[in-house]
Amino acid sequence: MPVDKLLIYCTCPDQASADRIAGHLVEQRLAACVSMTAPIKSVYVWQDKLETSEEWLLIIKTTQARYPDLQQAILSLHPYELPEIIAVPVQQGLPAYLHWIDECTQQQD
Repeated sequence: MPVDKLLIYCTCPDQASADRIAGHLVEQRLAACVSMTAPIKSVYVWQDKLETSEEWLLIIKTTQARYPDLQQAILSLHPYELPEIIAVPVQQGLPAYLHWIDECTQQQD
């Protein structure tokens, strides 16, 4: 049985922006839950230059149906010119938890 849930990975430059984005996503029912890591170290190339930075990683739990609005919300709130937004499909999970994601992300009339 296919599962329509997604894990979205998004890095933020600081805890304040991570908190702001996470709170908005959950308050607007775009995500059931957003987990934040302690600062991580990211190494990447940006504009032809090797960069190293400390970032906060958001792990966002949502549904495929809410993804377009979630992506737009992140783009509008995120301070980066090109934010990391990577969606990974959930293959399996505890049925009750997956149902909870559905309940938390249902649009309000």
